[in-house]
Amino acid sequence: MANLIVICGPQAVGKMTVAESLRDKLRYNMMINHDSIEISDKIFGFATPAQKEFNAAFREKAFELAVKHDVDLIFTYVCAFEMQEERDYLDGLSDLFARNGGNFYFVELFADIDTRLMRNATPHRMERKASKRDLEWSRANLLGDARTHRLNSNEGEVWYKNHIKIDNTRLSPDEVADEVIRAFGLVPRDKDEREYRFGV
Repeated sequence: MANLIVICGPQAVGKMTVAESLRDKLRYNMMINHDSIEISDKIFGFATPAQKEFNAAFREKAFELAVKHDVDLIFTYVCAFEMQEERDYLDGLSDLFARNGGNFYFVELFADIDTRLMRNATPHRMERKASKRDLEWSRANLLGDARTHRLNSNEGEVWYKNHIKIDNTRLSPDEVADEVIRAFGLVPRDKDEREYRFGV
């Protein structure tokens, strides 16, 4: 009965570092959104039709296998809250894990724009996300999406039973992870390190 934790929020809010902290504290497996983006970019080119299709298929198969093999998973995601197809996608993930006896947890992070711009250029982010190494493009993309999309929920807007919204402007990843664990009463899995963070 696999669980899924979705960590959602705008670009450079800190989703990956919070996911890494949760991975280590809970011994859950982790797939950041850029795992599928970077490999599909590498094979099929940036934002091509083949890249987009492979990116979606990569994620779909990962979720399917997590459920099949009882693998608790953390997934990071940027959601445009104004778009119905985004809600439909997340509802589909929630239904997939619930149908198979697991739980769906939705963690929403938000931080001010200056903090996000600063985090956008951190060495750890550059190391893990090759597509963000063009800082001029990455900054423009971050600012453009902030103008174009609603990347956080509105005040009082709750999508799921297990939905927590955290302002992590001044919180460390470990502090955020601890807050998530307390809020949902999560307990670590009994797992060998090689099973959830091999090669990290």
